[in-house]
Parts: sequence; structure tokens; C-alpha cells
Amino acid sequence: MKWNVVFGSVGMALVAMASTALAGDKTKSEQAFDRLTSLKGEWNGQIDGVNTTLIYTLTANGSALMEQCRPEKRPEMITMFTVDHDHLLATHYCSARNQPQMETPPITDAQKPLAFSLVRVTGIKSPDDLHNTGLAMIQEGNDHLTQEWSYQHRGKIGKNIFHFTRVR
Repeated sequence: MKWNVVFGSVGMALVAMASTALAGDKTKSEQAFDRLTSLKGEWNGQIDGVNTTLIYTLTANGSALMEQCRPEKRPEMITMFTVDHDHLLATHYCSARNQPQMETPPITDAQKPLAFSLVRVTGIKSPDDLHNTGLAMIQEGNDHLTQEWSYQHRGKIGKNIFHFTRVR
């Protein structure tokens, strides 16, 4: 009976050590995604003067971070973040009814702000239609987030900067 307790304790210790070792083997892109998942929860801010709530949820067995953007009295939008080899992907399901797909360059420093650039956009009728072309995610501590969205509309390029504060 004592041997069962000893072997059980040794087995649990080995599992704990293996889990720690595996966590240390994460790629830079996985580490950057882990930092992004620290956004889980609810955030408040304004988009173009409209009170807006962001809700971040980890889904798909921890492989995707979903951002729900809920502006008051405007359509909701969703952005999905995932890891793809040495970079991160962001697909934005826009209220303009298109889906910009963006990616970071290869992640070499998991602590730097994440900058996503347009790879392609689906659901767009004309290149002149409004569509996002980039996103920078700047985490400022645990409770402040800045998003810099770049866009193109009728041949003109622009940028919107939004600030959010963690609610919970």
C-alpha cells in the first residue's frame, strides 16, 4: 500500500515537471498568442464617439481568441486570432460585410506590440469598398489596450486609434 502512494506521488511529480518543460518549449508565436490571451474578459472604450465593449474569449480548445466588438446601437463585429507557425493570424468579420485576413511578420520578440497586415480580404465587391488593411494591438499593462486600425476606402488610406480599459 505504501508503495502505491510513493509511485503515485512520483508519477504526479513527473507529470508536473513534464508540463513545465513543455511550457518552456513554446515558440515565440505561441508565447505572443499567450500574451494576447491575457486580454480575456471585458473592456470598455469608444469607437468614433460611440461607447463600445470588447469581450475576449478563448475558444476552440485554447487555439483561438475571439474578440467581440459591441458598439452601442451598431452591428457587432468579431475578430479571431490564431497561431500559424511563426506568426499570428487575425480574421476580422466586419460590419461592412467583408472579412480582412491579416497576419504578423514572423514573431521574433513575443513582448513587442503585435502588428497585423492585410493578406487578403473576402466578401468585398470592389477594391474601392471600405475595408481594414491592418491592426496594431498595443497592450499597456494588464488594464489598458490600444488598437490602431488602418483602412482603405475609395483609394484613400486612413487610421483609427481606439483606447480600451479593462472592466473585468
